Amino acid sequence: MISGSRPDIPSAAPTRAFSLLDRPVASVSVPWMYRPTMVTGLLSNRLRFGLIALFAALALVGAACSDSGSDEPASAANAPQGDAAADFTVMTLDGGGFTLSEHLADDGRPVFLNMWASWCPPCKAEMPDINAASESHDEVKFVGVAVNDDPVASADFATATGITYTIGFDADGTVADDYQVRGLPATYIISAEGIILERIFGAVSEADIDEKLAHWFS
Repeated sequence: MISGSRPDIPSAAPTRAFSLLDRPVASVSVPWMYRPTMVTGLLSNRLRFGLIALFAALALVGAACSDSGSDEPASAANAPQGDAAADFTVMTLDGGGFTLSEHLADDGRPVFLNMWASWCPPCKAEMPDINAASESHDEVKFVGVAVNDDPVASADFATATGITYTIGFDADGTVADDYQVRGLPATYIISAEGIILERIFGAVSEADIDEKLAHWFS
């Protein structure tokens, strides 16, 4: 699971580590006929280390996005349930806004809150299932919040995909921070009293959603 939010990298430059690549070739005391082999070896090492760094970076991105290649059902996080859901307000795709506390006071339905991003493949893959579930569960309010994402990119994807449930924008990651999102996608089932009943990290299917809503609200 990737992290739902993407933390800033500290601006302070780390102490630079020097290697043989920093030394002028002329300063290496070897016969001239061996120097091409030496340089080739250094370049090979440099390429090897570069590939290792690249694969490590790609692995981190995949982990931050969470469960993109898994057929296993989404699972609840180890965090304890029963916490009060943090109140939040987001601008929405329809030009209005959504405030959790106002919804609970005025509408009163429980909330299926999904954190996602347009740069997260498993997030995009699960959204048609979430949309289908939202259309068959009028008793629950479905809200998708795009986290640390370009609002234009997330709006374009939601529109092109035909999402009908409420889509909000958390461009600076404030909502994700308040909900301690560890990776995307992340889903929170919130009761009509504003209590987090369940946290789900990883992609969900329509069947997963049906099962969980039946468990909590039947």
